Amino acid sequence: MTEFRANTGFSAISQVEAYWEGLRGTRLMPKRSEIDPRGIESALEYTFVLERIAPGMARIRIAGSHLGDLMGMEVRGMPLTSLITPPCRRQISDAIEDVCQRPAMCELRMSAETNISKPQMECRLLLLPLKSDLGDVSRILGCLVAQGEIGQTPRRFNVVGARIRPIASPAAIPAAIEPTVQARPQRVQMDGFAESQKSFEATTPRPSVPYLRLVKSDDK
Repeated sequence: MTEFRANTGFSAISQVEAYWEGLRGTRLMPKRSEIDPRGIESALEYTFVLERIAPGMARIRIAGSHLGDLMGMEVRGMPLTSLITPPCRRQISDAIEDVCQRPAMCELRMSAETNISKPQMECRLLLLPLKSDLGDVSRILGCLVAQGEIGQTPRRFNVVGARIRPIASPAAIPAAIEPTVQARPQRVQMDGFAESQKSFEATTPRPSVPYLRLVKSDDK
């Protein structure tokens, strides 16, 4: 995922992703109740939490100040698609479903609508799944970072690229080790076969001795 974003200017994205990875450990994902703002203090203004309320729809429950600055208003309770231009909202809806249903990690590369009063801006959006207190995957930890002068608000963004990485279940990890375990008996069989050849060659001279003695036994 880190190769998808620029090396500088979007460090908050990497910090939130690392925090999420640390929380989940060997699990599929962490719980919403485990999120502690102190763990992402330096990226807090770019961070938010979504609640999936319908297929492809998620509203902002908690948000840092950066999203409010971009929209020029309080964003709590608003759908995430309110930050996206209408032609690209289907892509955001699909991303929400991928994150919650597969589940998966999703990062989107975006650019802002521009005019005389709205200068160019580049943006990165990260979406990470969370379990609710009921155990369903209906919460999303997000991070949105826009670089450039904000200008006139509200600012909305076009999606220009997306990267989705399905999250593997920890139960699938042992299966990856099986090929190496199966390969070991094959090497043992090959070694054993080579040894049997050597022992056969070593024993071929021995049967000739008893045959000579039997011939001599007829002499009276």
